[in-house]
Amino acid sequence: MISNPTVPHKSVIITPQGKTEQNELLALETPYNISLNDVNIGSSMVLPVGLEEFGVGFLFGQGFIKKPEEVVEVLLCPDGRIGVYADVDETATHEVIITSGCGGTGKISKEMFEGAFEPLQEATISFPEIKEFIRSVLHASPLGPQTHCVHGCGLWAEGKLQAFYEDVGRHNAVDKILGAILLGKAPANGAIYTTGRLTSDMVLKCARIGIPIIMSRTAPSSLGLAIAKRAGATLAAYARPERVNVFHGESRIRV
Repeated sequence: MISNPTVPHKSVIITPQGKTEQNELLALETPYNISLNDVNIGSSMVLPVGLEEFGVGFLFGQGFIKKPEEVVEVLLCPDGRIGVYADVDETATHEVIITSGCGGTGKISKEMFEGAFEPLQEATISFPEIKEFIRSVLHASPLGPQTHCVHGCGLWAEGKLQAFYEDVGRHNAVDKILGAILLGKAPANGAIYTTGRLTSDMVLKCARIGIPIIMSRTAPSSLGLAIAKRAGATLAAYARPERVNVFHGESRIRV
């Protein structure tokens, strides 16, 4: 794991008035393989922070891991591999669907789209909490203002920010939150807030793990909303410290 996931670079700013040099910081994007019980499952380009959480969350989205008690150990290997060991069948085949992730590289288990939803964890959130939650996520790390290249994602429960992760990919940032829940580092009975849009797979994974309140700085898709309705989740978008557009489940938002 890298403590400062940025690399310096000098850019040349060109305007009609001339050229100037400027020091920049670039977000570090690194390939990692994810294995389950020493069987390679897949790979992803990841910001190298929260890697243990990402590995477990990634496998949750692929349908291999479903419950916290299945996870035994997570190891970060020097060969660029996140090794997850779990009490599951790593040889089982899982039909996947290509998601709306940028470049079409995102995949999610088809099994997650099918069948009834388990009852969600129950929670509400007040408007003063929403204000503190959003500000906490947006100011949790200097990496966003420094690089303008990462998405942030936070989990709020029991009146405080329980977890925060960021990544170059919005899906990865959410997967890290899901991994934190599966590793027992955060509870599911709260609200998740992401700076990325709420497409079907984003909403689906949050609902499947039991998060009742799903919020975003940006917009939901039509299928994301349909899944929230099926699951009985609260779906809120365009969330700001002073306002929020609730597309479904407004009863969990307390003014």
